[in-house]
This record gives sequence, C-alpha cells and structure tokens, in this order.
Amino acid sequence: MDTAKHGAPGFSKPFVLILVLAFALVACSSTKLAYRYADWGIVWWVEDYVTLTADQKQQLNNDIEQLRQWHCSAELPRYQAWLDELESDVASSPPDQATVEYHQQQLFGFFPSLLERATPVAANLLSSLSDEQVNELAENMAQSQREMEEEFLADSPEATAEARAERTAERVERWLGNLNNKQRDIVRQWSANRGAQTEIWLQGRRNWQLALLEALERRNEPTFGAELEYLILNSEEVRGEDYKAMMAESRAAMASLMHDMITAGDAATLAHLQNRAVELNSDFAALTCSPA
Repeated sequence: MDTAKHGAPGFSKPFVLILVLAFALVACSSTKLAYRYADWGIVWWVEDYVTLTADQKQQLNNDIEQLRQWHCSAELPRYQAWLDELESDVASSPPDQATVEYHQQQLFGFFPSLLERATPVAANLLSSLSDEQVNELAENMAQSQREMEEEFLADSPEATAEARAERTAERVERWLGNLNNKQRDIVRQWSANRGAQTEIWLQGRRNWQLALLEALERRNEPTFGAELEYLILNSEEVRGEDYKAMMAESRAAMASLMHDMITAGDAATLAHLQNRAVELNSDFAALTCSPA
C-alpha cells in the first residue's frame, strides 16, 4: 500500500480516520484486504502520535468497527454507482473536460458523510486523553512537522518540483498505466507550475495542529465535540486563506491534468482506466458487511 509515514496533507488523518476512501481509491495492492484491516491501520497511525491505554484502544477499535459497518452498508453502494458511471464514460472515447470535472466532484462528494460519521470516533478518543498524552501528542506533532519541513523544503524549488512530478506520475499511472513521453512532460510542467504549494500546505498543516491543541485544552467541556466537528468539517478554513485558495486552485489544476493526460494517451490509456474502475467495482461487490 502506498502510504508514507507522514501520509496525506495534515495531521487530521489519524484522528479524522478518513482512510476508507484512501484504501479504496489510492490503489492498494488489495482493496478487499485493505478495507478489512483498515481498523488496525488506524490504531497504528494514532499510536505514532500518542500512546494509548488498553481501554482507549478497545474503545477506538469498537468505534472503528461501527464506522466500518456503516460505511460498508451505506457508502460502498455509492462508490459502485460512481464507478459504473466512470466505466461507461470512458468506454468508447476520451472524456471531455466537463466529464473529468464531474467525476472529480463525485469523488470529493464522498468525503463529507464520512467525515461527519468519523467525528464522534475522534471525539471519543481525544476527550479521553490525559494531560500527559496531550503533551506527548503536541511533542510528536511538532517533531513530525519539523521532519516534514526538512524533507520537503530542503531542496531547491526545481528539485521540489521534480520530486512532486515523480509522486504525481506514480499516482496517475495507477489509473492510466505507463506514461508516454508526452504525458511525462505534461506532469513535469504541471508540477513546476504549483509554485509555493508545499510551503502553503505545510503552514496549513501546522495551523490545523495548533487549533487542535487549543481545542484539546477544553476537551472536558460540553462544547468540545462541536469544536472538534468544526475543525474536521471546516479543515480548509482552519488551515488559512492561503491554504483554502491553494486547494481550490489545485482541484481545478488536477482536473485539467487528468484531462490532458488522457488526451495525450491512446486506446491503452482508456482501457487501463476502465479496467481500474472495473477492478475496484469488483472488489467492492465482493466485500461483505459482516463483522471483520
């Protein structure tokens, strides 16, 4: 599975638990296996930041199992319907820009309901933390932030853009297959045009962390659940105006990139995309919603 230690942008992943979509749509070697063991992955990520007690682990496991049951029964059918539509739209000819944007909107549309359902899981865990655990959390978040800044900002802008191009090409290839020279040139140009995106992302990540730590000071108050819900459901607002603008631009740029990459491909590109949708759809159809 392609999941680095630091994971996706922001600290929210371990506690927001927005993992099921990543397992299903970011090309793990086995969607079924990843989905079935997503709960253990979540616990592992959480423990990267804070040492849990036995009771906290048990509560988290119980909460995650309920989340998985809901997601399997209520959300997977939505994914299957989307994949059916995607299969149809790429069956005969390259999709136009509007179609690519539509499918991107469909994909992002899966997140709100998952975030809403995951919020109580995060609230249950975070409200149970001791002062010592909150201090451990703060220290580990700060260390992680320093490591990421050293990793992503150490190189020149050109080297940073090249590394971004490599990561982007790897992700695109999971959906489109091996890239030709023209497609690789498109990715390199696209990555070079992202400007200070990495710096903005890192600062937004830190903004969110600080807001979480501030909210944790009130974790025993009745308003904590609502505060955490705001942090989770309005993450881009919390991360700052620069981050919010960057994300809006990035979504539009990503849709354009996918359209350009498909257009620069050939029949094999479309076939790979369609086969990928069929593969995921088959995995979803084979999943059962019985307890793991």
